[in-house]
Amino acid sequence: MLKVERLTKTYPTAGGPLTVLREMDFELGAGATVAIVGPSGSGKTTLLGLCAGLDRPTGGTVALAGVSIGALDEDARALVRNAHVGFVFQNFQLVPTLTALENVLVPIELRGEGGGEAEAEARALLGRVGLGERCDHYPVQLSGGEQQRVALARAFMNRPKILFCDEPTGNLDDDTASAMVELIFGLNREKGTTLVLVTHNLELAKRCQRVIRLKGGAVVSDESAAPAADV
Repeated sequence: MLKVERLTKTYPTAGGPLTVLREMDFELGAGATVAIVGPSGSGKTTLLGLCAGLDRPTGGTVALAGVSIGALDEDARALVRNAHVGFVFQNFQLVPTLTALENVLVPIELRGEGGGEAEAEARALLGRVGLGERCDHYPVQLSGGEQQRVALARAFMNRPKILFCDEPTGNLDDDTASAMVELIFGLNREKGTTLVLVTHNLELAKRCQRVIRLKGGAVVSDESAAPAADV
């Protein structure tokens, strides 16, 4: 489902090139779960963006669902993302002029789908994340935690083959975070969705089959984990 080979990302700076990722290699099969952990500045979010086709690497390749995406233009990468990817951003990326319901429907409408069944599914997803009563509210009317739950419902609406999550519980209280974790791993179990999680939460990382640790833009360990028992 995801194959990364010699992946490198360098940015130009006034002091010279800054290498954020250094020749990274790993691959994930369908239904796999992996946590990417490491200190701030280690390249975690950059790696997630490259794997999801949100940015282009300086060197190396990324194959997503069997498609090599590094050389594709933005429109082509967007088509691959819309067909295969769900993404929960750390900063939500909700459209401010759309209601919670309309934000959840965006991936389906970009496919040219929609209608009554899609709206019913979107409402059900918002209900599952505890926002059934907030469908008609705009992002500015929602708390940070509520906006994150809308983003999670939107990612599920895309019926993704692979779900990328950047600190998915970072803005949630403990009870809501626990419910969101169960939803994320429930999608993995029910649909065979591959999960890639960037997190500082080591307990969340332990729920995954693998933990990849980054430091200074390089992999320092790639270990199998023993996922916690489902509750």
